[in-house]
Amino acid sequence: MPTLRHVNGIRTVHPQARSMYTHSIRGDSMSALMNDWIHRHQVNVDEYYRMAEAGIIPPDARVELIEGEIIDMDNIGPDHEGTVGQLNEILFHATAGRAHVRCQLPLRLSDLSAPQPDLLLARPRADFYKRGRLGPADTFLVIEVSNTSLRFDTQVKAPLYARHGIPEMWIVDLTGREVRFHRSPRDGKYSDVTSTSTPGIVILGALPEVHIDLTRIFDE
Repeated sequence: MPTLRHVNGIRTVHPQARSMYTHSIRGDSMSALMNDWIHRHQVNVDEYYRMAEAGIIPPDARVELIEGEIIDMDNIGPDHEGTVGQLNEILFHATAGRAHVRCQLPLRLSDLSAPQPDLLLARPRADFYKRGRLGPADTFLVIEVSNTSLRFDTQVKAPLYARHGIPEMWIVDLTGREVRFHRSPRDGKYSDVTSTSTPGIVILGALPEVHIDLTRIFDE
């Protein structure tokens, strides 16, 4: 049975042991059965933020809120860290003030979900969202950099973003060395999904004047 982790006494679920989303607990039937009879206490976004402000969730904890559950995020290695930094610089220069580039900050999707994408392009605002949380209507693009979290990113986070109308999501798969593009959210999923192992210049759907050069994203 998967081991549950705790953050200052708060139960969290590790990405490789999520009973809600995987079938690792004695097969599919046991997972379905557990979801039928185990009642979880859901945490809403306001409670989640208050827990962080009070120090119940440590500032350096790598967690995110997904459908009312606090989920442990995978540890970041040098490849992941370097790729996020590289993308941050690429996006900053490509957008040239047409969007705010946000790096590993929460995105409030609903009262129960505040995932933390690796990168996000948001609608520019004079206050830089100091007086209000960023939401789906403000979001042009989210990017997840995946090393060991590909299954979770594709099976949980992509549908989550689609259900809340995020127009475009990219997954940079460091293990498979490919970029997956998810576009056109419809009926809770992305209807246009493509991938390439040789990424080049990409035109952003929400900002067609923005051309993003991914040519060297997998360079060592």
